[in-house]
Parts: sequence; C-alpha cells; structure tokens
Amino acid sequence: MWTEIGKSMTHLLRSPMPLSAFALPKRLVVSFPLAQLLHRHTPPKPFCSRMSATPSTSLTHTISLPTQLGQPVQVLAASGLSDSEFRAAIESSLFRQWLKNLECENGILANGYMTLTQVLIQGVDMFGKRIGFLKFKADIIDKGTGKKVPGIVFARGPAVTVLILLESEGTTYAVLTEQVRVPTGRVVLELPAGMLDDDKGDFVGTAVREVEEEIGIRLKLEDMVDLTAFLDPSTGFKVFPSPGGCDEELGLFLYRGRVDKNIITQLEGKETGCVKHGELIKVRVVPYEKLWHTTPDAKALMAIAIYEMAKKEGLLPQ
Repeated sequence: MWTEIGKSMTHLLRSPMPLSAFALPKRLVVSFPLAQLLHRHTPPKPFCSRMSATPSTSLTHTISLPTQLGQPVQVLAASGLSDSEFRAAIESSLFRQWLKNLECENGILANGYMTLTQVLIQGVDMFGKRIGFLKFKADIIDKGTGKKVPGIVFARGPAVTVLILLESEGTTYAVLTEQVRVPTGRVVLELPAGMLDDDKGDFVGTAVREVEEEIGIRLKLEDMVDLTAFLDPSTGFKVFPSPGGCDEELGLFLYRGRVDKNIITQLEGKETGCVKHGELIKVRVVPYEKLWHTTPDAKALMAIAIYEMAKKEGLLPQ
C-alpha cells in the first residue's frame, strides 16, 4: 500500500512555479501542477440566514408518510421565513433525507411506537441556490407515554474526512489542517474534511477534492481506503459525531504513502486557502503516535480508532 514518491515531489510544493503532472508509482499519485491547485478556489457563494421560533399563520404544508397512513404531518414556517425559503426547505435533500431516515429499518417511526405530528421550519442558510444548513423542530410523540421526545434538528447532511498518513525515514506522520472554527471560539487542529455538495453520495470523490483544496495535493480515488466500510451494516457505514442535535453523518477515509523527509518539512506550516475569502488554513504535520492526544478533533479520534481496530483485525489492504 505504501508508495515511493521520491525527491521529485519537493518541487511540487513550491508555488507558484508552473509544473506539469507526472507519473508516480501506483499506490500514491499526487497530480499537479500544484501551483494551479493552490490557486484554484471556488468563488464564494452568496449567503443568507433566517431563523425564528414563532410559526407563521400563512405558510403551511402537509405530508403523508407510509408508516403512519391517516395521520398527516403538518409542516409550518416560522415567522419571518419567506415563501421561497419555506418551499426550498421542504423540497431540499436535507429534509427529504431526514424523512427517509425516520422510516428506514432502524428509523424512529419504523416500529410504530412513535408518531410525527408536526414540523416547524425555523431557519435556513442558503449556499448560493441550495440550502446548506437547515434548522427545524419536530414534534415526535412516544405513543406509550404521550410525551414528546427531544426534536430540535440542525441539518447539514453528509460529510467526509481523510486520515492522511505519510511514512518518512521510519516515522509515520499525519497531515492535518489548522483552521479558525468560530463555533468553538478556537483555532482547531483537525483532519481535512468537507460537506458533500449534492445528494449523489460521492463520498470518496469529495474526500479527494477536500484534500486537494485544503492540503494542496491530489490523490487518486483508487488509493483511498473507506474506514467506515469496516463497520457493521446496521450503522449504515457512517458515523454520527453529534446525533443529539445534528444529522451530520461522516464517511471516514484513509490514505497511506511514503515520502522523502523534505516533503514533510515543506508541508509543515504551508498556508492554503484564500485569505481574502476568509479561508485561513495552515497545514500541520504531526507524528502519528502523538496524534491521539494532540488534537481535540472528533473526526481524527474516530478515524484513529477504526484504523487501529481494522489494522489489528487484518482488514486493511496491503
């Protein structure tokens, strides 16, 4: 699985020299010119947000679910939500996937013990023409007690992250990003990660793209190992970082390669992202054996746990 990159990769990390793509051994391919990769950024998308806890008297919608026929669900818009935002919310892949999850084999409504009566759409964050984040409150009743179960939802959909391990001179290093994370109020050392841009479910393609954008290297799809594929099928082969309030499901991937020491040196501290667009990212390289107590990132800790167990069980490709 390990690959020899050799000293030629040194030049690839020196931007903005125009370099052309070159062939590498099979198991690790870093496709360049890197100068083009580091300067190719998606233009910022228009962003808007609205949220309210008060229902509107005019915007309503009714849906029927196969698991509770004869019990229609009323969907309401919170005060201040426009008609277009409300329609976009109920037609979004985020909302449709949530409804689908309710009725799946392990879904809340699957066994008939609970019922969904009402949904209040409280807020939307638009990423261009699509909904990036969706906030709503669902009234789900436990039929046995007649009580509501906690039903506040922050929907953001599926995402991916990559554990990149590079071996150099007998030491294995993990490649991470250091980013400003406003919700935490901190700068966080974490694995490169990103949201899926659509509902096509291209987890591995998104993983490769995020590594290119945040680290500055491009990996081949076939060199990625899906760590979540080692989980039991009942998990859906995904992990949920914060299921008490968020629907986000993560696909965890592994990449392993072998590089010259000067590559490690040049990766450390390299600035990526577009500063004028608020992308304040630095690449950090940490010895893998120290990673578990160096980062507060749940993605990294989950990836380490699955990687180590898969390695112990002999499940990783050689």
